Amino acid sequence: MALILASASPRRRELLRAAGIAFEVQATDIPEVPEPGEAPHAFAGRMALHKAKTIASWRVDEWVLGADTIVVVDGTILGKPRDEEDAARMLRVLSGRQHDVITAVCICKLSSGIMGSDCLSETTRVTFSELSEEDIAFYVSTGEPMDKAGAYGIQGIASRWIPRIEGDYSNVVGLPVALVWSMLRGRGVVEHRGLKPLF
Repeated sequence: MALILASASPRRRELLRAAGIAFEVQATDIPEVPEPGEAPHAFAGRMALHKAKTIASWRVDEWVLGADTIVVVDGTILGKPRDEEDAARMLRVLSGRQHDVITAVCICKLSSGIMGSDCLSETTRVTFSELSEEDIAFYVSTGEPMDKAGAYGIQGIASRWIPRIEGDYSNVVGLPVALVWSMLRGRGVVEHRGLKPLF
């Protein structure tokens, strides 16, 4: 039995493969816009659940994994940058400060007309070094920030400016693998030794 990953993120695919979890990909195209006054955890949870439920409604009797990762500074959500100027703005906000990376994870299954779901989240505190305008201009020019929440990827060039984290590293990459594994084990989606990944 394979898990359905409701995400086009190459980083989530890499993390699941590295953990030996079998999966197929069926991505969604859902607008990720917070509602007025919506708290960060609530927004991430709503997005993850929406993604998982959308695919589960098409893939009846199969387990679907949905996830949403956001960067939060002083209660403000930083999503994916709209353009290079927006990416530079986000990096200035992160410079020399700590922020939280929140990933909400939901697994869903539609069976006999009933939708079952489990949703949890992981939070990791990330410390950024001071960034000069030259650092920011260079990093934006690489294109790496453009498809990532908070305009950076810890697994890439930005690692040079992240001296410490408090919590789950894989969560910052885009999926808290230990949490996902625990949820899948709890629902019997994976066996004790795991499953051979589908490449």
